[in-house]
Amino acid sequence: MVDSSKKDIDELTYGYDTDVNKLEDENRILKETIDQLKEEIGRLKTPPLIIGEVKELEKNNAIVRLSNGNEFYVAVSKECEKLVAGDFVLCEQKNLTVIKKAHTLKSFNVDKFVMIEKPTIKWTEVGGLKKPIKEIKEVVELPLKKPELFKKIGITPPKGILLYGPPGTGKTLLAKAVAASTNSTFIEIVASELVQKFIGEGAKLVKEIFTLAKENAPAIIFIDEIDSLAAKRIEIGTSGEREVQRTFMQLLAEIDGFKALGDVKIIGATNRKDILDPAVTRPGRLDRLIHIDVPKGEEITQILKIHTKDMKLEKVDLKKLTLEMEGFSGAEIRASCVETGYQAIRKNKTKVTQKDFKLGIQRVKEAEEQEGEDFMGMFG
Repeated sequence: MVDSSKKDIDELTYGYDTDVNKLEDENRILKETIDQLKEEIGRLKTPPLIIGEVKELEKNNAIVRLSNGNEFYVAVSKECEKLVAGDFVLCEQKNLTVIKKAHTLKSFNVDKFVMIEKPTIKWTEVGGLKKPIKEIKEVVELPLKKPELFKKIGITPPKGILLYGPPGTGKTLLAKAVAASTNSTFIEIVASELVQKFIGEGAKLVKEIFTLAKENAPAIIFIDEIDSLAAKRIEIGTSGEREVQRTFMQLLAEIDGFKALGDVKIIGATNRKDILDPAVTRPGRLDRLIHIDVPKGEEITQILKIHTKDMKLEKVDLKKLTLEMEGFSGAEIRASCVETGYQAIRKNKTKVTQKDFKLGIQRVKEAEEQEGEDFMGMFG
């Protein structure tokens, strides 16, 4: 009987001990939760910091520019890491003291304002440009694929090239093809849009584009319509003209700032080589000039074969079509093939004939003539 009572007491005591341990664990968890919540409340109550850009540095002080354009001479905290002009920093609100460097901040996300891709265009898909292809392979492709050859010989390849010629002749296509052949990131900028959209920010954007290219190397920076940014300098008048000059000077500085044997190459494209500032094409910059002209004779036939390879042809003489397309650019030849396909579709056919091609070519010629008349009418 005594043993039974002792056993009951032991079990009861064990049960109480277990409950106490559980309560202590729950109490510890609740205290930790309260501490975390207090820490979170304290963090939420912390005054926000102001973002600024360092313009100049002087020992333990800096000139910081805020987003509203105001500039202040402020102190830099001793705990702040080393700064350089152009860095973004976080400043205390009351005295604008620089607390720390903002590593992840940019003036804007450059990825949203340029076209970035990994092209898949093969050299076999580029027709009628045998000589330009050979030059681009030597100047862009070879240094990216085999830089050791240039080091052994002791010469420095060009940092970039300029493709010039009439619209629609394949300048962008060539740039994408060399990017694909070297497995490079293709970063495309339209210079005219850069100038129009980013007044006051153009130079910063150029700097960030080159940083982006280095981060994604090997890379090719393709600047289309470069003449809108790099035209011959004139007497600066408006604020817009001054901004274009600042952006242009930043572009030249970036080109000068990286090694020719690096894995970033620049390709500029223009329809107006005659108005370019000589500074952009001098030795050490875009000093290899490659002319891309409208195709002639056999070149037209080559382009036709590329654009008709997936079309079902019925008694089509490509040589006769070549003669009818004399003077067409590569883009106009492609447009003619597309329009030819539409001629067949309208007639519920699955094959295209010589007549369809003639109608397609005629439609493209009429569209070109109308565009020319509209252009002249603007000045009439």
